[in-house]
Amino acid sequence: MPQSVAHKLIASHLVDGSMRPGDEIALTVDQTLTQDATGTLVMQELEALDLDRTRAQLSVQYVDHNLLQADEKNAEDHAFLRSAAQRYGIWYSKPGNGVSHPTHMQRFGIPGATMAGSDSHTCAAGSLGMLAIGVGGLEVAMAIAGQPLHLRMPEIWGVRLTGELPPWVSAKDVVLEMLRRHTVQGGVNRIIEYTGPGLDGLTAMDRHVIANMGAELGATTTVFPADGAVHEFLRSEGRADDFRELLPDADAAYDRHEEIDLSALEPLIAMPSAPDNVVPVREVAGRPVNQVVVGSSANPGLRDFAVTAEIVRGQQTDDAVSFDINPTSREILEDMAKTGALFDLIAAGGRIHQSGCMGCIGMGQAPAVGHNSLRTFPRNFPGRSGTEEDSVWLCSPETAAAAALTGMITDPRELAGERGMQPPRPTLPADASVNTSMLVAPLPPEQAREQQLERGPNISELPDFPPLPGRIEAPVLLKTGDNVSTDEISPAGARALPYRSNIPQLAEFTFTRIDPHYPERARELMGGSGHVVVGGSNYGQGSSREHAAITPRYLGLRAVIAKSFARIHWQNLANFGILALEFSDPGDYDRIGRDDVLVLDDLTDSLRAGADLVVHNRTRDERFRVHHSLSQRQVDSVLEGGQIPLLARTRQASR
Repeated sequence: MPQSVAHKLIASHLVDGSMRPGDEIALTVDQTLTQDATGTLVMQELEALDLDRTRAQLSVQYVDHNLLQADEKNAEDHAFLRSAAQRYGIWYSKPGNGVSHPTHMQRFGIPGATMAGSDSHTCAAGSLGMLAIGVGGLEVAMAIAGQPLHLRMPEIWGVRLTGELPPWVSAKDVVLEMLRRHTVQGGVNRIIEYTGPGLDGLTAMDRHVIANMGAELGATTTVFPADGAVHEFLRSEGRADDFRELLPDADAAYDRHEEIDLSALEPLIAMPSAPDNVVPVREVAGRPVNQVVVGSSANPGLRDFAVTAEIVRGQQTDDAVSFDINPTSREILEDMAKTGALFDLIAAGGRIHQSGCMGCIGMGQAPAVGHNSLRTFPRNFPGRSGTEEDSVWLCSPETAAAAALTGMITDPRELAGERGMQPPRPTLPADASVNTSMLVAPLPPEQAREQQLERGPNISELPDFPPLPGRIEAPVLLKTGDNVSTDEISPAGARALPYRSNIPQLAEFTFTRIDPHYPERARELMGGSGHVVVGGSNYGQGSSREHAAITPRYLGLRAVIAKSFARIHWQNLANFGILALEFSDPGDYDRIGRDDVLVLDDLTDSLRAGADLVVHNRTRDERFRVHHSLSQRQVDSVLEGGQIPLLARTRQASR
């Protein structure tokens, strides 16, 4: 049977299960990716797993999220990560070397390989013909330990691209069009595979833009073929020998079909405060802008900075606009300097920041309240910028540059007409400025075994969680709406992120964007039966951070009942012993109030049998049915209190 690229990648790494959509499968993992916001927990989990050395073909630890060292806590985390990378045989990318996704693509990505990453945008590596999946940190720790990655077999969604992008339109507009059509839930339980003649006009870095924001569609991952564009990218990085052609078979079958005529696209923009709140730029033109930020993992290529530089060259940005530039890797920063793009950006008023995620996760560059911020970033969830009442818009570099010059949202085509500007077509160097000086290679095994973990006072131990009781009788401490993100459950930003290694302290920020008193109310119930959270649809979208499961669990959360869950967070809940249940009738959501006491009986037998559960709302004396989608493997994990306690029990039983 003719196969798609996604089918070929899965089939070549399948170790268990059937490739029928919905069935649980297990895949071997070739590479792993961790970053500092999630990596500290991964390294603590490796310690709990008593691992000697990574068993993946390649593991890399990046430091790219929290680069603002306002006090000692951040430096302590970096020292811990460096020591852990040395201990476990992992590559270490030093602070300032670059955002994990484009840097990994430049230095380590290989067509045909699988990768598990503790960052939801790991899917960006699909631009090289990889099967790269963002998962929770514990699943990455398991992959580092040589265990397969378990997931539900997704549907394969073939998106055929035709035509050629018009002037002033770029790859960001392609993925914004997908979000406009299908919303943040459109890709759930699907792999998006791009095909068709329109690929001929998209470079590997253009494809990175589209693959990266597949996470915003809720997709398991995104894949592109490994073709001539990928070969040229690897050649430019001095890695032509790593290329392997990987194309879909003729007449490859897809579970779902889509077509986008690239020539029909126009500049698009996502309005506050959701990536799928997409409209044409022309419809919102004229609104004042206070900040423009170019960079991040979503628009990371040299082309994106060079286009911005060419548009603003010889001009000065509007005096009301903070024009911020986030170089995405040390290599790209060097190339920006060599080509003159860096000079043009600085001369136009650009503020150059470190090579890292920075404002994308609220680490600096927080906008003013009541002022619009246009960003080439992947997400604009409420408060993610570091400003609680923010107004963040997502757009292409072309649209960002136009707004920086005019001080208002501007269709770049209109700006070109008014100022007689030609479409930007920067000349890029044929060969990248390859720089590996900030990549630290793993120690030899005999030296690695002597390495001690450098643990500062802000790095806590992983909490011990007890098994799930056979009966839960607990109040609904919080009721949320639809599309609640992990940023709202466990926020990042300059206040919270320095505590990413300190679970008790980080727990004080849990759900505070929704209910500032949640931690206090949860602590009052600790030691008893805990509490329950009720959610709407797509509960837990966004970042892969498992803190959004660990910190509420630390505060006594035992179950979440929602209309539906985002994939990564659903898995993280199971990994840490929180029962994830879905309403059999979504209408029952409306019959539950905050502080209602819910009772779930016979949990152990019901979960093992896979049967529906009946929940008794004791406060209202009403009953409703719920169900779960857990595999037997996940049921065992939840009942034991999480994956780590389950593994510990298994090890003890085998001795």
